[in-house]
Amino acid sequence: MVRIEYSREFERQASKLELRLRKKLTKLLTLLAENCYDSRLHTKPLSEPFVGILSFRVTRDWRVTFHLTNPDTIRLLEVKHRKDIYR
Repeated sequence: MVRIEYSREFERQASKLELRLRKKLTKLLTLLAENCYDSRLHTKPLSEPFVGILSFRVTRDWRVTFHLTNPDTIRLLEVKHRKDIYR
């Protein structure tokens, strides 16, 4: 199981999510800690200009971006609507 670190931006954005999204995010973070490439997360590496950053789905419309700081640490960067997160 890997350690998960939260950026200030992620914490701020997550605290503003609807309750149902926060609950789902909590469950998905458990999966992420066990295996960041679990098929239920739909993890994808991002392309230019975001090389080295990955994302996973919270719902069809909400995404979380993160990167692997080392083999046993994941840093969560942002949680936003898909129309806004890749800008």
